[in-house]
Amino acid sequence: MCCNLSRAYIAGVKAFFSRAKLVFDRFHVMKIINAAVDEVRRDESKENALLKKTRYLWLKNPSKLTAKQRKKLESLKYQHLDTVRAYNLKLSFQDFFTQPDRAAGEEFLKRWYHWATHSKLVPMIQAAYTIKDHWEGILNWFESRVSNGILEGINSLIQAAKARARGYRNVKTLITMAYIIGSRLDYGLPKYCLC
Repeated sequence: MCCNLSRAYIAGVKAFFSRAKLVFDRFHVMKIINAAVDEVRRDESKENALLKKTRYLWLKNPSKLTAKQRKKLESLKYQHLDTVRAYNLKLSFQDFFTQPDRAAGEEFLKRWYHWATHSKLVPMIQAAYTIKDHWEGILNWFESRVSNGILEGINSLIQAAKARARGYRNVKTLITMAYIIGSRLDYGLPKYCLC
């Protein structure tokens, strides 16, 4: 069963699905690392004007950066900044998901954990401790490679429908809308109104 790292979800899975193998969603694991990188950047930007307005440089994947962002990141990567060290820890952690199997993944994770806990960057150390607390569920990803991505996408569509409707009078109507949105059925309705 795949979920985020919420204690409530973990407790629910253990209580009601005791034989299920718990897998922590890749996106939510990376979210912890990204939050730590951003905290390092925020703390350091108070003393270093170079880091002002650079939040998304450190949070986006390098392949998604614009040419202007890439140039700015390149100029900052050679500064002696804690944010750069945290960013390198993040990039390294992303390689965890490219390991060929669980054994290689565990060895990689041990090395990354040692590096993070010895980085002297408090947010990264705390992120490493969170990873350690959820070690087994993170490594279980190699056996299932399951993700919450589709579920999160459907949930996003349902939340958008709720916002558009400014809420629903009752739960039954909301559930009906969720089925309609989630099913992606073609009702043969005209695409445009010629009113």
